[in-house]
Amino acid sequence: MSLAVTLSRAQEGVAAPQVVVEVHLSGGLPSTSIVGLPEAAVREARDRVRVAIQNTAFEYPNRRVTVNLAPAELPKDGGRFDLAIALGILAAGSQVPRERLDDCEFLGELALSGELRAVPGILPALIRARRSGRRIVVPRANAAEASLIGEGDVLLADSLAEVCAWLRGQAELVGPEAPDFYAMPACGPDMHDIRGQFQARRALEIAAAGGHHLLLIGPPGTGKTMLAERLPGILPPMTETEALESCAIRSLSGEDIDPRCWRRRPFRAPHHTASGVALVGGGSPPRPGEISLAHNGVLFLDELPEFSRHVLEVLREPLESGQIVISRAARQATFPAEFQLVAAMNPCPCGYAGDPLHECRCTPDQVLRYRTRISGPLLDRIDLCVQVPRVPIAELAAARGPRDDDSATVRQRVIAAREKALLRAGQANAELSVVNLERDCALPAAERDWLQEALDKLGASARAYHRILRVARTIADLEGGAGCVEQPHLAEALHYRRF
Repeated sequence: MSLAVTLSRAQEGVAAPQVVVEVHLSGGLPSTSIVGLPEAAVREARDRVRVAIQNTAFEYPNRRVTVNLAPAELPKDGGRFDLAIALGILAAGSQVPRERLDDCEFLGELALSGELRAVPGILPALIRARRSGRRIVVPRANAAEASLIGEGDVLLADSLAEVCAWLRGQAELVGPEAPDFYAMPACGPDMHDIRGQFQARRALEIAAAGGHHLLLIGPPGTGKTMLAERLPGILPPMTETEALESCAIRSLSGEDIDPRCWRRRPFRAPHHTASGVALVGGGSPPRPGEISLAHNGVLFLDELPEFSRHVLEVLREPLESGQIVISRAARQATFPAEFQLVAAMNPCPCGYAGDPLHECRCTPDQVLRYRTRISGPLLDRIDLCVQVPRVPIAELAAARGPRDDDSATVRQRVIAAREKALLRAGQANAELSVVNLERDCALPAAERDWLQEALDKLGASARAYHRILRVARTIADLEGGAGCVEQPHLAEALHYRRF
């Protein structure tokens, strides 16, 4: 029988759908055709594969070779199918055993010499192959990403000859060296470096405990960026599933992955000149943007009003849904985008409105135009707005006090608060529905009337009401004790809604 089947994986967002490579040898004039919606790089594989097979001391069939990549409606691009196509041709010609191909998948680009080259965006394919219960053979150049999956599920090879020898039972392929998943370098900047700014430190802790979005407002040089950079260090360590998701997105974007830092939460800080496509993703084929690269981590937007209005408005849906759908004429891709937004801005164009040591040179109209660059719907999705005033030099030079906790101490309080939320509701605090919040808060009639009156004065929406309850719930969890939401918790949550 001159038909052989091998398995591979395409690249379509983080899905990595399976591709069945069918190879058939028939009579007729010698030729090679690849069908199944291949892009240019895949069509050119017929020349790479033919020369690689010949340089590996195998015989390329002097027959009509037809390669079908199924499903036919799925676009295929890149050189990732070279290895699967070459093995299918060799198996169809009975040069390697077909039965060894059934429980394995193959990814790799072939050089003309037969060596295997690295494939970009390979981690999503490795994750999907492991879920399907199959082993996967990849180039050794992808060993860093493959090490995150496990030794038994991934096999490394340097060349087509090595893979063929393994299929024939003449050699063994080994997996990557498993790193110590729990050995992680220092988590970056520490909260111990911050002097003063106790209200901002408190808001940062609340944001970490409840997964809340945060806006820092203050004059230049008061430590807004310094505070934002320390938020990842007080967040709980990522689980294995979260870390693999974040690494898979980085793999798709072509970034290098260091296995030693794979559990560190991402921190992305795009410049205010970034476009909407750079922020949410796009292109053809669709690629992840900054909000997806910040998945399970922090997206920091410094100088928020300086971003284009159109760029900021594209954040509305991802902030609510936790994902972004990139639609193009030929294809559609969905990328996860569950991130914490931390933004920073000055109070006015000159930056010194309300500063007792500097005179503000802006007119009221200029201040109003500057602040209205941020739309109301976007502000409605931000839970905490915090003023970051100037810290006196004497306070900066003073000795550290008991409130100057380091990141490790704050992280323990954050983890304890999140565990309380999980034990109480059986789900993450950030995912509590309105019904759960109503039940968990259980406000007495007097406090409910007081909250309603305060919300009416603020002109708050139903979304703002939901988010105020979430913040109050987080504050109660951080306070310890019975964890009941009381009026002081609601008052503090309302305080953070003032812009």
